[in-house]
Amino acid sequence: PRINHEREIYPYCIVWTPLPMISWFLPFVGMTLPQIAMISSVNNIFLPRWSGHTGIADSRGVIHDFAGPYHIGVGNLAFSKPTKYLQLDPSKCFAANWDDGLKEGCDCYRKRMHNICCDNCHSHVAKCLNVMAYSKFLAF
Repeated sequence: PRINHEREIYPYCIVWTPLPMISWFLPFVGMTLPQIAMISSVNNIFLPRWSGHTGIADSRGVIHDFAGPYHIGVGNLAFSKPTKYLQLDPSKCFAANWDDGLKEGCDCYRKRMHNICCDNCHSHVAKCLNVMAYSKFLAF
């Protein structure tokens, strides 16, 4: 499928939206520097380098996000529609295919407590990419 903003369909994408107040006043919360550097270098394009809510979409474009303790949201982002997205190349998955890596990452995070500063939606996306060994990186 193609990207469809109205229906929130983003195949093979990492999606992002700002978190009201947090993104504005605490821009350092969220992604770690290694996560930012690795994801940005994968495709040499800009990703948001500030706090916000992230998710990852499967091959059909359905968004999955770590939306709270022991909960993976499916179908849309928890806080609002995506405002930025990065479409990745599924042929760069070396350990697991895209959907299997996403499923394993989601299964792992369904068993985790959410921590806004350390183990959050960004960590969930990183786990999925690590399982895939996306672009041969193992430490997003």
